[in-house]
Amino acid sequence: MLHALPDHPAVATTLAEADAVLGERLLDLDTREALASNRCVQLCLLAAGVACVRFLAAQGCEPDLLMGLSIGAYPAAVAAGALDFADALRLVDLRGRLMEEAFPAGYGMVAIQGLDRYRVEALVQEVHRPQSPVFLANLNSADQMVISGADAALERVARLALAQHARKTTRLAVRVPSHCPLFQAAAEEMGRAFASVSLRRPALIYLSASAARVLYDPARIAEDLATNMARQVHWHDAATLAAERGMGLAVEMRPGAVLTPLTQSVLGGAGEALAMQNVRLDTILALARRARQAAD
Repeated sequence: MLHALPDHPAVATTLAEADAVLGERLLDLDTREALASNRCVQLCLLAAGVACVRFLAAQGCEPDLLMGLSIGAYPAAVAAGALDFADALRLVDLRGRLMEEAFPAGYGMVAIQGLDRYRVEALVQEVHRPQSPVFLANLNSADQMVISGADAALERVARLALAQHARKTTRLAVRVPSHCPLFQAAAEEMGRAFASVSLRRPALIYLSASAARVLYDPARIAEDLATNMARQVHWHDAATLAAERGMGLAVEMRPGAVLTPLTQSVLGGAGEALAMQNVRLDTILALARRARQAAD
């Protein structure tokens, strides 16, 4: 994901800053073998997000509002001006280690398409047991949910969902049960780590996908970041709020394009969502100018 970033001074500077803070070469973590580690994945996603925002800003395309899903909340907070990049690197390093050590095997996440939250919640309640837990983790759209938990429980909920005519179930390439109470202890440790970090009131709008609301208070943003691994993601509600605030163009940072169709479904014909990796830079810049003119 880092090797595919644009060849630009803003990107090079971002990676050099990360190398200096971590004491290792971040590009060395961006390999198929290294990315089997949750820590490496999270650090690379953080750096990619920050680098992409800085790259676009250098082209005159600056954001008005930042939001991110899970680890994406950290580069969003950095880009919004609430959190220093160096502090984010150290915190995400810890976050990745905690999540990896807590659940090294036997857990994960499954996406369910075609059922609403109430039907998925009913299936989760039917299957959940303390010895084989499963939780509703992400509410990504009106009919796309993600569940999190132990492998056996995930498989059973997926089978029941298909029996209730879900369109599709997909085991995600995630080896930990994110966004559920299983990570409460790790979230509390992250909270203690945040106690030694100074956050600021964001210069740009920071929208939490966990709370589905705009956050201004630095202490509240710190809590949001520290605990989001143990909280549900409300992407659909957060994107709806962004649209209500006038979002005309949503750009998903590299890598990936998963959030783009989810956001476009909220915007409808009132705006456009696109993934940076799938669209030419001149197209992004032209659409950004058009969206800003429409807002003005």
